[in-house]
Amino acid sequence: MDYTPLAERYSKMVYNRCGKSGIKLPAVSLGLWHNFGSVDNFENGRSIIHRAFDRGITHFDLANNYGPLPGTAEENFGKILKRDFTGYLRDELILSTKAGYYMWPGPYGEWGSRKNLLSSLDQSLKRMQLEYVDIFYSHRPDPETPLEETMMALDTAVRQGKALYAGISNYKAPEAKKAFEILKQLGTPCLIHQPRYSMFDRWVENGLLDVLEEYGVGCIPFSPLAQGLLTDRYLKGIPENSRAAKAVFLKAADITEGRLEQIRALNEIAEQRNQSLAQMALVWLMKDKRITSVLVGASSVQQLDNNIDCLNNMLLSDGEINAIESILKRQV
Repeated sequence: MDYTPLAERYSKMVYNRCGKSGIKLPAVSLGLWHNFGSVDNFENGRSIIHRAFDRGITHFDLANNYGPLPGTAEENFGKILKRDFTGYLRDELILSTKAGYYMWPGPYGEWGSRKNLLSSLDQSLKRMQLEYVDIFYSHRPDPETPLEETMMALDTAVRQGKALYAGISNYKAPEAKKAFEILKQLGTPCLIHQPRYSMFDRWVENGLLDVLEEYGVGCIPFSPLAQGLLTDRYLKGIPENSRAAKAVFLKAADITEGRLEQIRALNEIAEQRNQSLAQMALVWLMKDKRITSVLVGASSVQQLDNNIDCLNNMLLSDGEINAIESILKRQV
């Protein structure tokens, strides 16, 4: 099938300034962590990407190890770009990738060395058939490599023109602050931080968000729906085909009866707002102006649409915020 983007694609999306940079990101961005690898249906992934762009999503987030198999999400995305986003459409996109998790055997295939990061970026560009990415991330801090070396690698990637901006992911507040200082001194300020953050995982509130605000760095949370817990999938327990049942990233043991009661109580508030639980969970993150964008995954066009439709009701009242907070404080 041929693809022609909708002319009105930018009319209903919300775009937020990323920290103190010149870049704006869509309030909802699409992550390709799952559902776009070699084991997945290519045409389904292609349809999701088309729908995302048609609804104003300009930011697509990848990493070298996304798949499965590792690398295949980038390969498939590259094929879709070459087939459907020709001409000047590349200039309408913000594309990101990362390096830091295990990718190839031997001492240079993971972590934060200059060798690993720059080699990995070259591999990612080949897989996606791109000359550059917009954002290149250090995917995780390396306890055995000097932070200066890792940040210098990001700076090099930008100066080589293989990335336009530098980002970090999974860095805690003290190491993030040090990273920002190093990048600032190098002349390549950090654009964005990508932490895990949701109603059920709020570690970033203990200092990291304050550091991001201080340094003018954007924030794009991943797993904003807590690996599917903050959706309607678990309202009646653990379905057979869920991530919890498969125990990949979410374990069934983590879903206690107390947690299920929390989910059901949150869902009642969402229903009163005429929203799905997922939509309310995304809006709950967006209420903090330090959040630039939320990074959602999608296994279908319908699931993507449901997430983007959170933008139809973005205002949480003080009463709703307090009610949600009391539910989240319950013992699970």
